[in-house]
Amino acid sequence: MRLSPRALCRAARPAWRESFSLDGRDVARWFPGHMAKGLKKMQSSLKLVDCIVEVHDARIPLSGRNPLFQETLGIKPHLLVLNKMDLADLSQRQKIIQHLEREGLKNVIFTNCIKDENIKQHVELCLMVIGVPNVGKSSLINALRRQHLRKGKATRVGGEPGITRAVMSRIQVCERPLMFLLDTPGVLAPRIESVETGLKLALCGTVLDHLVGAETLADYLLYTLNRQRLFGYVQHYGLDAACDDVVSVLKRVAVRLGKTQKVKVLTGTGDVTVVQPDYPAAAHDFLRTFRRGLLGAVMLDRDVLQGPPDP
Repeated sequence: MRLSPRALCRAARPAWRESFSLDGRDVARWFPGHMAKGLKKMQSSLKLVDCIVEVHDARIPLSGRNPLFQETLGIKPHLLVLNKMDLADLSQRQKIIQHLEREGLKNVIFTNCIKDENIKQHVELCLMVIGVPNVGKSSLINALRRQHLRKGKATRVGGEPGITRAVMSRIQVCERPLMFLLDTPGVLAPRIESVETGLKLALCGTVLDHLVGAETLADYLLYTLNRQRLFGYVQHYGLDAACDDVVSVLKRVAVRLGKTQKVKVLTGTGDVTVVQPDYPAAAHDFLRTFRRGLLGAVMLDRDVLQGPPDP
C-alpha cells in the first residue's frame, strides 16, 4: 500500500527550515526602475476612465502591490480584483479582507477571470485595468469579452511578464450595459519592501525566472511548501519522501523526467564527458508545475496573515 505524502513526512519527522537564507541577494537587480514611463501614461489616460480596476495575484494578496497606484491614480474609485483564486489557499479569506480594509480598500473581488457576476453590475463605464506584471489583467479583459460579447481575444496574454507593453485604446467588453476597459502594462513598485517579497512576486511570475535564478526560486518554493506542510510535490513526482534539500529534490525530479545534460570534466588524463542531472530543467519544471496549480492551492502570504495585526 502506498503511503500518502503527509504520512511519509510524519513518519520521517524531518526538521524543516524555519527561515530562508537570502545570501545578500539584491532585489533591485530583479526589478529595474524602467516602469515609470508606463505609470505616466496611465496618469495621462485618467481623464478617459471612471474607475480603476487593480488586478493582483490571490496567492500574494498582501504583498507586492505597487503603492504608487493608490498615490498617483487614487483620485478615481478603486476596485481590487484578486485573480487566480483557484491557485490560492483562501481558507483565511475574511482575514485577508480585514487586512485590506485596514489599508483603506473597501471593494475587493476574488475571481478566476471566468464568471464573476460582481463585475457586470457597473453601468456605462470606462475602467482602467492596472497591476504588477503577469497577474492576469489581459486575461480578465478577454474573459469579460467572451462572457458578454461572445468575442475572442482583444489583447495578447502569456505566462510570462511583459506581454502588454503600452496603454491601449478602449476595449469594449459589454454591450448592455455599455462598458469599455483600458489594458495597461504591468508596473512594479520602484522599491520592493524586502527580498522575500521579491521572491514571492517572482514565484508568481511577475519577472522572468532567469533574472532571479530558477534554482533559487525552486529552493524558495520548496522551503515554502515544506514549512506549510504541503507535500503534494512528493506524490506528483513519485518521490520516496519529502525533503528540504533542493539539490536532492531537483536531482530526483530530473531523473524521473529523464532530464540530463552532458558535462565535460577536466581530469589528469584530459577532458571526460559525464552525464549529470539537468538541474535548471528540473527547476523550471518544478516552477511550472506549481504555477499550473498541480501542487495544490498555496497562500504565499501566510506568514503575513499569521503575524500581529497592524495597529
